[in-house]
Amino acid sequence: MIKFRPMMGKWAKRSSLVLAALMAFQVPSYASGDLLVAPTRVILDSKRGAEVILSNIGNEEATYRVSLVLRRMTDIGKLEDIEKTEASEAESQALSLIRYAPRRVTLLPNQPQSIRIKPIIPADLGDGEYRAHMLFRAIPKTESATEVAADSDGLSIRLIPVYGISIPIIVRKGQLEATAAIANPRIVTDEGGSSFQLDLSRSGDRSVYGEVRVTKPGVREPIMVAKGIAIYPEVKDRLVRIPIDPKMIPSFNGEIVVSYYEAVNAGGGLISQTRTVIQ
Repeated sequence: MIKFRPMMGKWAKRSSLVLAALMAFQVPSYASGDLLVAPTRVILDSKRGAEVILSNIGNEEATYRVSLVLRRMTDIGKLEDIEKTEASEAESQALSLIRYAPRRVTLLPNQPQSIRIKPIIPADLGDGEYRAHMLFRAIPKTESATEVAADSDGLSIRLIPVYGISIPIIVRKGQLEATAAIANPRIVTDEGGSSFQLDLSRSGDRSVYGEVRVTKPGVREPIMVAKGIAIYPEVKDRLVRIPIDPKMIPSFNGEIVVSYYEAVNAGGGLISQTRTVIQ
């Protein structure tokens, strides 16, 4: 069981320092509404825990509910919510392997708060990767997503947006490996606009995660960098679609090198690379 105490004094100061350190080392963060979350993914591979730092970057006090949800990747890279009744054995197990506290936080403007996360790994757990997504959702002050008010013509309904951010929490057990391969890089222009697309395949018993870089031979600076590209164990192949400005298309013409690297904070190693000619 994880015990929680309100963050005051040294705890608040510690989280402020942790958040500053995360940003200084360029650990990715998500922002939605007035909530900033860092880091954007957590990997637990031992009995040691981890922390996620929430920070209210708005001008008003805000309350957030913290929960675990199950999301499954599709072959176009979209994460879709799934019900517990539809979950696989590994997905269901993930929910029981992750403990966290607190589950509800109220933050003053510019106030940070740590969510402490701990893996609970039974001895008989099979080797593999287990993933749930931690959801941080704003709680409207009215405790409702709608407000009903009377005006001169009768009733009017105003929708209140409810902001949420989710990040993957991954538990790994055993010596897991994975490789990835890039195929068919191309420029596509359709009703959705212009994009650089490629087919990314994965093999092994864990996910891969990193960034795609497109460069020209002999040119140091990349044409394009797209971070946060993942392919999870439930899919072996996925489409990667990266929107681009149509004005950028000529810069892709000719020979290009497409590389897939680990995230910098995971070592930054090369996962896969291919060359092609764009005409």
